[in-house]
Amino acid sequence: MASKKSKPVALPLNPERIIDIDVSTEMRGSFLEYAYSVIYSRALPDARDGLKPVQRRILYQMNEMGLRPEKGHVKSARVVGEVMGRLHPHGDGAIYDALVRMAQPFSLRLGLIDGQGNFGSLDDGPAAMRYTECKLAPAALGLTASIDEDVVDFKTNYDGREVEPEVLPAAFPNLLVNGATGIAVGMATNMPPHNLGEVVAALLALIEDPDIKPKELMKIIPGPDLPSGGKVLVGDGVKEAYLTGRGAFRMRATVQLENVKAKKQGLVITELPFNVGAEKVIERMKDLIESKKLQGISRVIDLTDGEKGLRLVIEIKNGHEPQKVLDDLYRLTPMEESFAINNVALVEGRPQTLSLKELLEVYLEHRIDVVKRRSKFRLEKATDRLHLVEGLLLAIVDIDKVIKIIRASDDVAEAKQALMKGFKLSDTQTTYILEMPLRRLTKTSKIELQTEQKQLLEAINELKSILGSTKKLRKSVADELAAVAKHFATPRRSMLVSESGKVISEAAKSLEDLALV
Repeated sequence: MASKKSKPVALPLNPERIIDIDVSTEMRGSFLEYAYSVIYSRALPDARDGLKPVQRRILYQMNEMGLRPEKGHVKSARVVGEVMGRLHPHGDGAIYDALVRMAQPFSLRLGLIDGQGNFGSLDDGPAAMRYTECKLAPAALGLTASIDEDVVDFKTNYDGREVEPEVLPAAFPNLLVNGATGIAVGMATNMPPHNLGEVVAALLALIEDPDIKPKELMKIIPGPDLPSGGKVLVGDGVKEAYLTGRGAFRMRATVQLENVKAKKQGLVITELPFNVGAEKVIERMKDLIESKKLQGISRVIDLTDGEKGLRLVIEIKNGHEPQKVLDDLYRLTPMEESFAINNVALVEGRPQTLSLKELLEVYLEHRIDVVKRRSKFRLEKATDRLHLVEGLLLAIVDIDKVIKIIRASDDVAEAKQALMKGFKLSDTQTTYILEMPLRRLTKTSKIELQTEQKQLLEAINELKSILGSTKKLRKSVADELAAVAKHFATPRRSMLVSESGKVISEAAKSLEDLALV
């Protein structure tokens, strides 16, 4: 007998779990949340420390791990794992990409991470994170300095179990020095690197005269200074960018005319535009030569090596004018590229397009606040320590009496009350004396305590004078900026050239024999 098939049972619907929504409203709300997350949590740098959240988390976590310049390198995978597990809610790929960029000398004007291993080139990607090692570069210590002295606010991480800084103290203007690039939803940022010495000089001028005109600042910072060197053609585009936050400029390769063989001239490329690799240029040349769009070149030789750096030799055919060939190379190959400046950064949590002066002002305001908060923190610490030192000075005058009181007391509370009454000590001073081991108390030198007392009084007076005078506070900021520039500033790498070909600012190396502009 065939078994009867069981009938499906209709489950009652729960009307409380079915919600009618308008699709367009839901899409609009979800998209806005996504856009907000990309803008504020991923793509745009903060105008104060010039870092995106992932970069800030990497540097902060490496500082917490003690990966200082004088220490050894550790696996990049270890750093990525710590950052992802503690602070960054996104994938390891995004973290490693950000770490690699901060370690590449051709990406940042002032490196923040000291990398060991294959961190890639402009033509090839880096090795996997398990093969490379890293630690903080000396300049990165300036970004994280005094972070444990209540100089910045902290917030909880993505799961509420850890804390992370909202911004780093930033002892130098990282955003202008290293630039930034990022694509958000409906907006993007693209900022070129600048010379640290020039930027600090502009900040010192701004501290001296807060009403300084933008044109005066542009005399101090005449143009970008790219990690790759090369030539920057400064014109109305750069001026417009410095005045409004938007503009453009052209970058050119550094080329010299040399006799590469007997009776044969050649163009020697020693520097390329920012973010342009040699292989890209060579490949483009070969395509143009094969298609007959580029005439006068017999061959291209790549003599680049790790010691001498970039050196591309372009042999010119006899009977062709080198200047004409060079003009064609600028026009047809990546030997000349444009850089569109778009100074978009977060200011008080909101994206803004900033002029040169506004970028300097936002950073300077942040740095003044950092120094002010640090001074308050140190003043409180010094005051507390002075109070304890004064208590010790009172106690060691008659150390035998202190020991006698402690031995005669039945418990800590009784000893505490007797010491407070006998030596006119405060509760804090008495607690400190009672918690100190007896061997330390008996060996404490009065002269050492008096010396420390004098030093503390001097430090307290100095900190009070800084906090009590806006002029002294600004001078303290200026002195620290000058010290950073003295330690980390390097000569200009990019040569600034006007649209007419006039050299505005030369690069550090000698360009006396430069035949072509």
